[in-house]
Amino acid sequence: MTDPHTPPPTGSQSNPPQPPDLWAQPATENVAKGAQQTAGQNPAWERSVLEKLVLATLAEQRAARRWRIFWRFAWIALMGAMFWLVATRDLASSTKSGPHTAVVDIKGEIAAGAEASAEFVVAAMRSAFEDSGSQAVVLLINSPGGSPVQAGIINDEIVRLKAKHGKPVYAVVEETCASAAYYIAAAADDIFVDKASIVGSIGVLMDGFGFTGTMDKLGVERRLITAGENKGFLDPFSPMSDQQREYAQAMLDQIHQQFIAVVKAGRGERLKEMPETFSGLFWTGQQAVELGLADRLGNLDYVAREVVKAEEVIDYTRRDNMAERLARKFGAAVGAGAARALAGLSLPAVR
Repeated sequence: MTDPHTPPPTGSQSNPPQPPDLWAQPATENVAKGAQQTAGQNPAWERSVLEKLVLATLAEQRAARRWRIFWRFAWIALMGAMFWLVATRDLASSTKSGPHTAVVDIKGEIAAGAEASAEFVVAAMRSAFEDSGSQAVVLLINSPGGSPVQAGIINDEIVRLKAKHGKPVYAVVEETCASAAYYIAAAADDIFVDKASIVGSIGVLMDGFGFTGTMDKLGVERRLITAGENKGFLDPFSPMSDQQREYAQAMLDQIHQQFIAVVKAGRGERLKEMPETFSGLFWTGQQAVELGLADRLGNLDYVAREVVKAEEVIDYTRRDNMAERLARKFGAAVGAGAARALAGLSLPAVR
């Protein structure tokens, strides 16, 4: 038994082994040994890492493919819904019904792209006339006017459809039937108004602004380069010559005469013409009846019940739905440049 107080042996006896000094070894040697140990523990580690990378890549590709398929089906569903809405509306409009009074609204500004455009109004009128159950077509009007071109198209179509189908057309005025709206109403067989309605304004205008005096005071120079002496016609920053003013006035006078001719043809001997009749003035519904611009006082229910003798009222008005708005947005960018170029032009308006 060894005495704990006995000193350790010296001389020929060897010291116990010490742990190796890792810090004294080169770093590359440590990494190599670590790799060897890892490889020794798991000989297939490289293949394992590659498999994980491949699986992760495949999972990511599958997810991307799923999203692509999802969006494709979403677009297909959207387009299908759009076609379904249009088809069901057309189907509903072509469905035959019993005796009734057909109504087409003409409300707001009469202009291309608006709900009171010739495109929408004419399509609605055709559906109303073609329905064998419609006994008459009523144009329910509440509009301050708008484009003489759009109004002229609608007026011509009213005359054509009346002759083709032999059905009467009545105009029923709510608050306002002025300018281009009256241009349309003049083609009706009879015009019904409220005693306080606003009727008339048979005239044409072309409006705009001129800033030449203001620019002179501010010291602003207008630099407009044109090819053609009248290409800058109606430019608000350039003065208008007497020749250009006369040209514009002649154009408005011609459109005004077209308007007058339509009113006279539609109203015939009922019109009590006065110097102010075609001056652009407007009158109340009661005054309009006295002047022969309208026929009687009455609203939609009165006309359906007492005049058409078909109390059931069916609305054929074609309105801009969500499907059509989405469809137009796809093609809206095509004419965006042209629309911006034309935005500054002052076009004639019957209002």
